[in-house]
Amino acid sequence: MREHSNINPEKIADSSEHQQINQNIEAVLDFYAREEGKMTLAQRILERINCFIGEPIFLALILCFVVIWIAVNCLLPYYSLVQFDPPPFHFLQGVIGLLALLTATIVLSNQNRLAKLEEQRAHLDLKVNLLTEQKTAKMIDLLEELRFDLPNVRNRPDSQAAELKRAMNPSQVLAALDERVETDSSGQATSNTQVVDVDGHKIV
Repeated sequence: MREHSNINPEKIADSSEHQQINQNIEAVLDFYAREEGKMTLAQRILERINCFIGEPIFLALILCFVVIWIAVNCLLPYYSLVQFDPPPFHFLQGVIGLLALLTATIVLSNQNRLAKLEEQRAHLDLKVNLLTEQKTAKMIDLLEELRFDLPNVRNRPDSQAAELKRAMNPSQVLAALDERVETDSSGQATSNTQVVDVDGHKIV
C-alpha cells in the first residue's frame, strides 16, 4: 500500500503524455517511411539529381563550363586551330537549351511527387479537423446535459451552445464553399466589366 501511495500522479501524467507524443511521432515517421518505400529506382535517382541541381555548386559548374567553352573557342584561332563552335556559339546554345529542358523535367517530376504527398497530408489534416470538430461538439453536448442536470445551476436557454453541439456536415460545408467561390468569381467578373468609349474613357 505504501508503494502505491508514493506514486506521483504528475509523473504518471507526464509518462502518459510522453508516450502519446512518441506514438504520434512514430506514426508520422511511418507515414514518410511508407512513402519513401513506394519510390522507384528512377524516382530516387531523379530525387538525388534534383537535390544536386538545387545546390549553388550546380550554378557554379554551369558558369565555369560556359566560360571555358567560350574561352577555348576564342583562343583556338591564335594557335592556328579550327574553332569547333565559332561565335555566336550555336552548339553551346543547343547544349544549354538541352540542359535547361532536362533540368525543368527533373524539377517538375519531383514537384509532382511532392504535390501528391502534400495532397495526402492535406486529406489527413482535413480528417483530423473533422474529427476534432465532432469531438468538440460532443463535449459541448455533454456539458449542456451536465448543466441541465445540476440543480444549483440556473437553467437558461443558450442558442449558441445549441448550435455548437451539433457537428457540421462535411458535404454541406463543401457545397457552401463551392457556392461561395462561384458567387465571388461571378461578382468579380461583373465588377471588372467596364464600358468604355472609342477614346478609351470609362463610361460606366
